[in-house]
Amino acid sequence: MKKTKKKEDDWTPVWDEEFTFPLTVPELALLRVEINEYDMSEKDDFAGQTCLPVSELKPGIRAVPLFDRKGDKYNSLESEVEYVRIQGNTDIRLIVKWQRA
Repeated sequence: MKKTKKKEDDWTPVWDEEFTFPLTVPELALLRVEINEYDMSEKDDFAGQTCLPVSELKPGIRAVPLFDRKGDKYNSLESEVEYVRIQGNTDIRLIVKWQRA
């Protein structure tokens, strides 16, 4: 599991961080993205999650739905995923943005 740094007091957070995931069998790999809202006084609040099959990722920007912990789709949250393939077929860069609808 990889985590970005926390952003405080930012309604439109942007992360400029890269993670490398070694993929032995890319055809079977799933990338799970979980978004949490930072809370200084309490535990961070779960904001949403999605799971992306790596084999279906195509270069470009896509709208990606976010789901609650039960798997129900959120209608009040939007996310955008930009995928860029680097170094052949096994290394990827994924940029995730999200906001309240």
